[in-house]
Amino acid sequence: QSAGKSSVLENFVGKDFLPRGSGIVTRRPLILQLNHVPKGEWGEFLHCRGKKFTDFTEIRKEIEEETDRMTGSNKGISSIPINLRVYSPHVLNLTLIDLPGMTKVAVGDQPKDIERQIREMIMQFITKPNCLVLAVSPANSDLANSDALKLAKEVDPDGIRTIGVITKLDLMDEGTDAKKHPGEQTPSFETRLRWYRQSVST
Repeated sequence: QSAGKSSVLENFVGKDFLPRGSGIVTRRPLILQLNHVPKGEWGEFLHCRGKKFTDFTEIRKEIEEETDRMTGSNKGISSIPINLRVYSPHVLNLTLIDLPGMTKVAVGDQPKDIERQIREMIMQFITKPNCLVLAVSPANSDLANSDALKLAKEVDPDGIRTIGVITKLDLMDEGTDAKKHPGEQTPSFETRLRWYRQSVST
């Protein structure tokens, strides 16, 4: 939660189109299928067959409205995914899945066992052996307490299909070396991962 994973996924597309906000913003799985085409950029939703979205701001709005249609507008969650296809000459043929971040305290219309429900939702996807796990963690948090790494370690103990991503480098504590391998701070599982640091946009 609030780790900057939406920004990471948007970098694959080169467009801002995912909802933003505080708390749990991703409240349903978003299955994002990227399709390389020679020209043009647009998106299509499975629930809006035949409609092309050429304005990526409208894609964000549709994600928000479709989320609310299924979960309500008071922070509810659902495991039923939203399916979005993006066509662009700037993407690779790739499928990405944006999942809710882990949270421990229920707010609004969220169930009291929200931590268990989100965990089960995430596990439905990351337990698949052909799935790569992007374990996104903010630079200003202790990796030893990262929920993303904890879940990844459960399903991929050897780190073979897990990629670590460090975000929010601008929020790092003074004197912290961003170039230092994260595994040096939290040995064992983390040392086997391939790590990427998301650049701070200015």
